[in-house]
Amino acid sequence: MSEKNLLKLQNGSDVRGVAVEGIEGESVNLTPDAVNRIGQAFANWLSGRSGKPVTELKIGVGHDSRITADSMKEAFFSGLAAAGVTAYDCGLVSTPSMFMTVVFPEFAFDGSVMITASHLPFNRNGLKFFNPDGGLEKSDIKEILTLAQDLTAASVPANAVSCNSLDAYTKSLREKICQGVKADNYEKPLQGLRIVVDAGNGAGGFFVSQVLDPLGADTAGSQFLEPDGMFPNHIPNPENKQAMEAIKKAVLDNKADLGIIFDTDVDRMSAVLPDGSEVNRDAIIAMMAAILSKDYPGGTIVTDSVTSDRLTEFLEQDLHLKHHRFKRGYKNVINESKRLNSEGIVSPLAIETSGHGALSENYFLDDGAYMAVKLLIAAALAAKEGKKIGSLIEHLKKGFDEREYRMKLTGEEFSTYGQKVLETFKTRAEAAGYAVAPNSYEGVRISFASEEVQGWLLLRLSLHDPLMPLNMEGVRPGDCDSMIAIVRKLLEGFDELEVI
Repeated sequence: MSEKNLLKLQNGSDVRGVAVEGIEGESVNLTPDAVNRIGQAFANWLSGRSGKPVTELKIGVGHDSRITADSMKEAFFSGLAAAGVTAYDCGLVSTPSMFMTVVFPEFAFDGSVMITASHLPFNRNGLKFFNPDGGLEKSDIKEILTLAQDLTAASVPANAVSCNSLDAYTKSLREKICQGVKADNYEKPLQGLRIVVDAGNGAGGFFVSQVLDPLGADTAGSQFLEPDGMFPNHIPNPENKQAMEAIKKAVLDNKADLGIIFDTDVDRMSAVLPDGSEVNRDAIIAMMAAILSKDYPGGTIVTDSVTSDRLTEFLEQDLHLKHHRFKRGYKNVINESKRLNSEGIVSPLAIETSGHGALSENYFLDDGAYMAVKLLIAAALAAKEGKKIGSLIEHLKKGFDEREYRMKLTGEEFSTYGQKVLETFKTRAEAAGYAVAPNSYEGVRISFASEEVQGWLLLRLSLHDPLMPLNMEGVRPGDCDSMIAIVRKLLEGFDELEVI
C-alpha cells in the first residue's frame, strides 16, 4: 500500500477505513497488511516520543463489538510483536477505558489503542491511539501513517498478554458515584432509581452489569446490551433519530427515572428524562453545565459551532457561566478548553452537540460513561430532595425548528471556492445590516431578532468534503423559510455551489 493510500486512512485524529466487504461500491482499504504496518509504526513512534527502547514498551489494545475486531486485532498484535513490544489484549471495552490503562498505576501502559469506528456502518473499522498526554493529534496520526509506508507487513505470530482492564475502570466509576451521592446506604447509592440503558449492541453493555446493578439501580427495560457488530436494532449513535426514539420508548414504557444511550465505543452519550424529553444536542450541554456550575462558578463552557442562541442565554443568564462557541470536532473543542485553562481561564467542560463531552476533572477525556456518572449523581441527589433531574434545565428554552442543509460544491478547487463564498456571504450580510457574530471561529453566523424573522444560522465549509453545511434554528413558524430566502439572496451568483 502506497503512502498516498495509507494517508487516506487518516480521519482527523483517528484512523478509519473499510475493513470488510458488504456495501456496494466500498472496497476494503483498511487491510490486515495496513493494520500490521500501522502497529509497527505506532510502536516506533511511541518509542521516539517516550524515549524508551521499543522493546521496553507496554501497549494495550481493546476493541468494540465490530465484526472485524478480531482480525484487526490479530494484525495489529502481529505488528507489535514484530517491533518487540509487550502487548496486552484488553478485549471488548470502551474507548475511554483504554486511555485509563495509561493512567491507572496497576497498568501504566506506555500507550494504548482502541479498535473502533464509532457509529459508522458494520463494514467500517478504525484505530484510536493514546499516550500519557491523551488522544493523539492529527499531526501524530499523519506521522504514524508516514512511518508505516516504509515498513513491510511482518508475518510474526501475534502475541499478547490477556488483561482485564475494564474491571479497574468500572470500579473507578462505581467509586465516583458512591462518593458523589454519599447515600445512607453508601454501597447502594442508586437504590430506588430505575435507569434504562441502550447500548445499541456496541460495547456499552458493561455499564448495566458492572456499574448500575452493583449500585442498586433497577435496570429493567435496558436494551440492546448484547454486542453485535451488525447493529441490528438501530445505529449506535445518540444523534440518530431512530436511536433516540428507541431509548425514549424504553423510558416511557418502563416508567424510568432516566434513560442513557451510548454510541458504539462509549465515548459519547445522551439521555432521556422521565417524561420522554430528549437530553441531547443543546440539552446535554446545558445539563452537564448545570451540574458543573456550582463547582466552577463563572467558568467557561467550550462548545462546537452549531449550538443555539438559546443555549448561550441559558449558560450565561441562568447559570452565570461563559459560553465560548468554537469549531466543530471533539479534538478542537477539547484543545481549546485546555488552552483556556493554561491561560488561567477556568474551563471545566469541552462538549459537542454530538454528545462528545470532556471534563477537566477527568483528564479532558471524552468519556460517555463518565458523563453518565455525573448525571446519575445529580439524579440521586435530586431524588433525595424530592426533585427530578430535569429541573436543572427547566429554564432552557425549547427549540422550535432546527434544520441542517448540506450544499454541494461542484468545482475541483472546492476549498478555495468555499472560502470565497464565506467571505462574500459575510460582506453581503453586513452590508444588509444583519447581525454577524464577531467571534465566529468557523464559518459565518448571523442572528435575527426582527419582527420579520427571528433565529440564527451558520454557514460553514466542511473540512474534508466538497460541502457547505448550513445550520439554522427558527423561533416561530416560517422563520426558517424566511432565513432560507435570505441565504439564497446572499449567495446569488455562485455557480459552483448548489444553493438550497
